[in-house]
Amino acid sequence: MKGFGPWLGVLTLVLVLNALRLRPLAVAVSLAWLVWCVWTWIRPARRRPDAP
Repeated sequence: MKGFGPWLGVLTLVLVLNALRLRPLAVAVSLAWLVWCVWTWIRPARRRPDAP
């Protein structure tokens, strides 16, 4: 369940921003989160110099 914390946090933030009628900011947060998630999934794994 710990892995869902950031996802639920961003979802809550976007819902609150929408409720406050700050939709452009909510869209920006959503897109930034999406870009960050895609980047962490597709970037090459960093290799440690001491790994065989």
